[in-house]
Amino acid sequence: MARHLITSALPYINGIKHLGNMVGSMLPADVYSRYMRQRGHDVLYICATDEHGTPAELAAKEAGLPVDEFCAQQHDAQKAVYDGFGLAFDYFGRSSSAQNVQITQTIARELKANGFIEERSIRQVYSNADGRFLPDRYIEGTCPHCGYDKARGDQCENCTRVLDPTDLIDARSAISGSSDLEVRETKHLFLLQSKLADEVAAWVDEHGKHWPTLASSIARKWLNEGLQDRAITRDLDWGVPVPADTWPDLAAEGKVFYVWFDAPIEYIGATKEWADQDPENRDWKSWWYDVDASVRYTEFMAKDNVPFHTVMFPATLLGTRDVWKKVDYVKAFNWLTYYGGKFSTSQKRGVFTDAALEVLPADYWRYFLMANAPESDDTSFTWEHFTATVNKDLADTLGNFVNRVLSFSRKRFGDEVPAGKAAGEAEERLGEEIARLLAEYEEHMDALQFRKAAAALRALWSAGNSYLEEKAPWLEIKSDQEAAALTLRTAMNLIHLYAIVSEPFIPASARAMRSAFALGEDTATWVGREEAKALASVPAGTAFTVPPVLFAKITEEDLESYRQRFGGAEQNGAA
Repeated sequence: MARHLITSALPYINGIKHLGNMVGSMLPADVYSRYMRQRGHDVLYICATDEHGTPAELAAKEAGLPVDEFCAQQHDAQKAVYDGFGLAFDYFGRSSSAQNVQITQTIARELKANGFIEERSIRQVYSNADGRFLPDRYIEGTCPHCGYDKARGDQCENCTRVLDPTDLIDARSAISGSSDLEVRETKHLFLLQSKLADEVAAWVDEHGKHWPTLASSIARKWLNEGLQDRAITRDLDWGVPVPADTWPDLAAEGKVFYVWFDAPIEYIGATKEWADQDPENRDWKSWWYDVDASVRYTEFMAKDNVPFHTVMFPATLLGTRDVWKKVDYVKAFNWLTYYGGKFSTSQKRGVFTDAALEVLPADYWRYFLMANAPESDDTSFTWEHFTATVNKDLADTLGNFVNRVLSFSRKRFGDEVPAGKAAGEAEERLGEEIARLLAEYEEHMDALQFRKAAAALRALWSAGNSYLEEKAPWLEIKSDQEAAALTLRTAMNLIHLYAIVSEPFIPASARAMRSAFALGEDTATWVGREEAKALASVPAGTAFTVPPVLFAKITEEDLESYRQRFGGAEQNGAA
């Protein structure tokens, strides 16, 4: 089996993430990781908090904490939420780790040795009120492209255009709010992307042809516009220090690397963090350095992260002239919106992941988000759509099937799976249908088409309901108890199959379904075609219990309470 290295875009440290962040990177990476593990592959799923840069310093200042202490607290807070969502990282690290500092500095030295980093004098914004140079994100103003009045000096959050601080209209310091700014000369390190442009383009041409159109088109757009040399250092107190043995003057001035230089390197750094916990049995280099063809690397991210991962990070690794593993497949997502407007961390608009878990268990959110993943276009979250999906797919189609099969069987046949007749024509048809739908589900999961995979999973659940309605054991039992027992035994085998194949989407509910049956040797990780057709993995005589209700329906009262707490259409950020 192949070895699968999987990373999701690093969540930024300043605050709990919203549902758009979850569905744009970490959740689909988790679903895919779980699926690949079940299929027998060797999987390493790596993520971390992205802790450097201006927003971390500003958020720490607002919280009245030293930035290192703030980041440590926020890392733990975010990890708790991700645990609540059932994200099964192999390791969840920190970009401020010693491992990331070491590897980032090593890569920078290699780039300099190969002629791809040079020191340049530039003119940069200086705040007289703050007595310091202002990094891009410390400067706010009006975007010259869309008129958004809270654009940052590196990028407009509203239109996503990349900016230079001097592009902003009515620029002001994000620290003091002062407009007493001037431009002064200072020195910074530049990554000479222009010298690597042809190599990056050739690499994208070779690998990007298999990526989703969203990822490949963004990468090619940046390449077609021409790669510009980019400053990769900043005047900050918090970050990966420029190494003094290579750039003593800049190190003496306290320069640190730009967050978008060191953050992707943290994928490597976090893998080393993971390996350092058990160095006798873990080798980080076997995943990242001079690896063999068995390692397939898949990245998950929202579309705003695509340029940095498909152009800047590959340019960084190519420029080292070393044997670093580079991404094979980039799974990019569009936006999840909130009633058509943008989710916003800074403006507290939308549903945030900690609040989501206060409302309902993780599996409700996991299934809804993946069934409506913004793969081909932006997707709008509304409470009405969420309610309809939960009630129809989870409560009625799956949950009700599990509950009525197990409850009816216990009532009529006791606490063991009944035997009944041998399988007949209806069971043979059902087995063929289940095997066909399972193959369809596998095809979509292998292709990382999550909406289609969720539809195939829903069809598997629906097939059980159709079989139950056709056989009607509540009527069969009146005239033929053995026939009713066969129907219920077959339906229980469907429940066990659902528990296995649904695990990537709804892991907690899958565990509840699977643990309902007292199977001593229940070690199957997946269901083969012949096993799916036979529907016989839970034999007659197996003890079972009826689990609590898997999915409670959302009532009109519930829906109204969600609207009141979080806002509805009137909160549309696009209005």
